[in-house]
Amino acid sequence: MLHIENLVKVYPGPITALQGINLIIENGMFGLLGPNGAGKTTLMRIIAGVMEPTSGSVIFNGDDVTADPSKIWSQLGYLPQEFGFYPNLTGKQMLIHLLRLKGIQHERGSSYLADQLLERVNLSSAARRKIKSYSGGMRQRLGIAQAIAGAPNLLVVDEPTAGLDPEERLRFYRILTELSQDRTVILSTHIVEDVSVLCPTIAVIRNGRLLTVTRPETARRALDGKIYQGTVSTDRLTALAETHCVTKAFLFEGRQQVRIFLADTGVPEGFEPVTPTLEDAYLVMMRESPDNDASTRRSV
Repeated sequence: MLHIENLVKVYPGPITALQGINLIIENGMFGLLGPNGAGKTTLMRIIAGVMEPTSGSVIFNGDDVTADPSKIWSQLGYLPQEFGFYPNLTGKQMLIHLLRLKGIQHERGSSYLADQLLERVNLSSAARRKIKSYSGGMRQRLGIAQAIAGAPNLLVVDEPTAGLDPEERLRFYRILTELSQDRTVILSTHIVEDVSVLCPTIAVIRNGRLLTVTRPETARRALDGKIYQGTVSTDRLTALAETHCVTKAFLFEGRQQVRIFLADTGVPEGFEPVTPTLEDAYLVMMRESPDNDASTRRSV
């Protein structure tokens, strides 16, 4: 179990990246959702023990990570948002190098362990290819291979699907789902689809503040009867955005569709009620409660 207590991070400037985050995260998949610049990466780096908070604490299975980061490193798998590889090494060579840097050994040797990890992330066929020839998804899977080495109890992945094509994203979903069965996996992302597909519980963060901890189904149900969709012209969309909370504008069969959130106002002409999505709920939270301070501890 991971306990995050009153976590604050202030950078020189001063810039307050985290403003008193409190979370309790149990075993399984947990999603951290928020826009770019919300403080997600700062929080992930503090959890991973590679950055010190200004105040507050992170406790994992009784060990105070903020007091002694080395206590979590043997239990941690970490895939940061940007992970550097040597492009002229093969995937297997790179993985063996990382295993040695992390001090992870196997009774049958590093080469055997690397083969096992590459097979688990479906990279065996590309083990002898140079990394510079890898796609974005293949690089992410190589990053996951090093992160799961040593069977960590806590896996932290930061924006793992950004830039992946749909097929690679689905493959990555399957890997993370499998890994979450017997450990704590924290997925940090700004992509709503990622947490909607993977995470039974999510936290939403903005401007370093925790807005809510909820379940996707709960967030969607809270908007029942409040999301409407209609076809509008470009001129009408501009006017509509000034008077209503627009959650999505998109083209369908060459016609502009708009989804809006209605709390108490009347329904615009041509709009019909539709089933809310997690994206609707997320965008309403972003637009309606940007300064909500959830400083009370949230348990999940």
